[in-house]
Parts: sequence; C-alpha cells; structure tokens
Amino acid sequence: MTDERYTVRAATYLILEKAGRIVMLRRQNTGWQDGNYTVPSGHLETGETISQSMVREAKEEIGINIKKEDLQLIHVSHRLSAGSGLVYIDFYFKVESFQGEIINGEPEKCDDLNWFSVDSLPSNILPQLPFVFKKINESKFYSEFGWE
Repeated sequence: MTDERYTVRAATYLILEKAGRIVMLRRQNTGWQDGNYTVPSGHLETGETISQSMVREAKEEIGINIKKEDLQLIHVSHRLSAGSGLVYIDFYFKVESFQGEIINGEPEKCDDLNWFSVDSLPSNILPQLPFVFKKINESKFYSEFGWE
C-alpha cells in the first residue's frame, strides 16, 4: 500500500495600511505575475514558522522590522494557482507597529513600490487579491480561490 500525501505550499502576505492606503510592489524579473502589483509576500522556507516567514519577507521586500507578536492574522485562503496547478495555503497578516523606513528592498524583483487606496487598486494586481480584500472587508476569516 502506498501512502500518498496531499502536498500544499504556504505563503504569507502583509496588508500594511496607512490612512486608507495599502503598500504594494510591482513584480519584475521573477517569471511569475511580472508586471502585476502585490502586497509584500513570499513563500514559507524550510525550518521557519508562518510568522517567521512574514517577518523575514517584510524585512527583505520593504525593509521594515516587525515583531512576531505584532502580527495580526486576518485571513487564510486555500488557493489553487491558475496555470501551475500548485496548491497554497495563504496567510494574510496586518501590522500596525513596525520599525524602519519602507523601501523597495528588492529592486531586482520589484520595479515600483507605491501606496494605493483600498477603494482604487490598480488593475494589474495578483488575481486573488481583490477577492481576498473583499473577504477581509466582509470580516470573513477563511476563503477558497481558484477551485471553480
């Protein structure tokens, strides 16, 4: 008998909002969703927890230091990635307290860092983000995306 396990990947996303605006980065030179905006985010690496991943990604991508205890988990999404067929559990955090100045920490991967109104997001955005933002606005803690 073969014991086949279902494999999923995990990713973390930071919703950093100030005065009704969200910080977003436009992807470039990554081979995935280049030209589209996203919030600071990334994959869970071997040996780290979800919160450690978010702290690391915030430092790498936008240059800020976040304490794990300041992270607030606001949404979890089970996502089937279009095209690749990869399955993810996405963890969305918000944070109100951080140290440092927000910068584009990875200019080789992102060609723009900007603040966008939550009511007027760019049209070139990761496909799941408008859906997830809507669920968060509806106070829904869990969603599924890409399975239809």
